[in-house]
Amino acid sequence: MPFADVISPPIQVHNLLTAWQTDWISLTALCIEIVIGVWYVVLTHRLGHRGRRWSPWRTASFLVGTLAVVVATQSGLASYDDSVFQLHVVQHLLLMNVAPIFYALAAPVTLALQASGRGTQRRLLSVLHTRAIEFITHPVLVVINFAGTMLIFFLTPFYQFSLEHPLLHELTHLHFLISGILYWWLIVGVDPTRWRLSFPAKLGALAVGIPTTAVLGLALTQSRVSIAPPFHTAADTHAGGSILWIVGELFTLGAMGIVVIQWMRVDDREAVRADRRVDAADTGSLHVQSGAEATASDAPESARRDRSTKVAVVDGRLVPVEGGRPGVS
Repeated sequence: MPFADVISPPIQVHNLLTAWQTDWISLTALCIEIVIGVWYVVLTHRLGHRGRRWSPWRTASFLVGTLAVVVATQSGLASYDDSVFQLHVVQHLLLMNVAPIFYALAAPVTLALQASGRGTQRRLLSVLHTRAIEFITHPVLVVINFAGTMLIFFLTPFYQFSLEHPLLHELTHLHFLISGILYWWLIVGVDPTRWRLSFPAKLGALAVGIPTTAVLGLALTQSRVSIAPPFHTAADTHAGGSILWIVGELFTLGAMGIVVIQWMRVDDREAVRADRRVDAADTGSLHVQSGAEATASDAPESARRDRSTKVAVVDGRLVPVEGGRPGVS
């Protein structure tokens, strides 16, 4: 890093735009990110060739999420991540909030299931249903891991320790991304999952994050010393704490809005399905009654007395009605 020997150096726009990372870890990560983006687009085309349409908004969401990861870890922003705490916080938010939210809304697992053959579908489902996946995606563990990651990383000596060990610092970026993906997949994701939270529970999980972010923001902005004196000034620490507090709360409120919209859409779809069931039941009952009346009018009086059983629609099925009550079909 070009600023490693300067404590909280001034941010230069030129460096943000041109100081892209060229070390082997960054280049390897960039190749993986490109492959993942291409994989998603290829699956959408494969699904289209089968005559099924995939939402372009989901495709755009996935590509935006991938771009956020690239900006956070390979762009000029990453050249400041161990020297300017404010930009490290921005990087942290990109990896734990921005990219994971867009990935969750893109529904990559659903796309993979729909665009793959039966063999791949079975293998993918078998992986998703393993006990290991069920364990790491358990809501309690996911929420604790998400909140604990922020508190431990910023309120303990671990942050400075990671700056002093570059490989560990790179691994924390991966942990940020995975923690964010697990959390936002649970909250706003539309992919199938073993642990499907109700919408009130999702809002409750988001509400838990509000005091967590507030405590973290207060601790950093009110700190009398730098979070990592060999790397950052106290003023830089305070500015980074403010960004983390304000922007983090905005993400929480925005996510609450997404959950409410998803909730309303589900209610609307359920209302439409209920209306269709009622319409189908009314139509079926009318057709059965008309057919019975036509048959009865053509039959002799004795036959009409013998055929006193009527037919009604119960739970979408035609059943005989005897004595004014449904009988056994």
